[in-house]
Amino acid sequence: MLKGKKVGAIGGGKMGEALIGGMISGRLVSSESITVSDISTKRLDYLGNKYQINVTGNNRKAAKNADIVILAVKPQNMAEVLDDAASMIDETKLIISIAAGITTRFIEEHLKNGVRVIRAMPNTPALIGEGAAAIAKGRNAGEDDLALARHIFDSVGLTVVVREDLMDAVTGLSGSGPAYGFVIIEALSDAGVNMGLSREIALKLSAQTLLGAAKLCLKGEKHPAELKDMVASPGGTTIAGLKAIEKGNLRAALLAAVEAATLRSRELGR
Repeated sequence: MLKGKKVGAIGGGKMGEALIGGMISGRLVSSESITVSDISTKRLDYLGNKYQINVTGNNRKAAKNADIVILAVKPQNMAEVLDDAASMIDETKLIISIAAGITTRFIEEHLKNGVRVIRAMPNTPALIGEGAAAIAKGRNAGEDDLALARHIFDSVGLTVVVREDLMDAVTGLSGSGPAYGFVIIEALSDAGVNMGLSREIALKLSAQTLLGAAKLCLKGEKHPAELKDMVASPGGTTIAGLKAIEKGNLRAALLAAVEAATLRSRELGR
């Protein structure tokens, strides 16, 4: 779908790099078809050397000849970046934004009439090809644009399509979610050490256990509650552990975490 297209990425941080790496390794586009801009010359040197892509400190240059422009900048900097690059962006280019909280309307209002915008929320496991991303289209984007964006994000993980009014919830759940997972893995590892396991073994077992549980869920054959019940035999070790989890209000804490992150995402978009 991207054959012959040129990509300009404004922002060469971790998520920008993940998408660049995914497109190259998945052979969606060639290295010479990608140009990335960033304010850090050190970062540009790194990206240029590792991926053999074109690099520049000028956002307008990155956008000028691109068919697809990826906006991978912090939400607080989006208005400044759009105003800087606006002269090089028109309706012939597809804009893909991965900035938390920034609506497609906000981007459209800073650019020329008719600009096509896709809003996306990927997460950091995209760095190893195991990301979870949601995408939504702006008022001028078509189904072909949505399909093209999905093709890009599928190169670094799993992609779903949602209404834009649900994107803040996606940010609170899967965008911020890896951090919740890391906390759980760390806590399980500490618990293993507390029970006598070495740190190395406890960490490996904790991470692999959650990875395996996640893969069972993604198979989609059983609801998580059914999978949980398969492990918890009457009067056994697992049900004793689950009782302690319920007493510690882990569910309530995760519900509150997703809600807090969702509300913060909405604040960033205002």
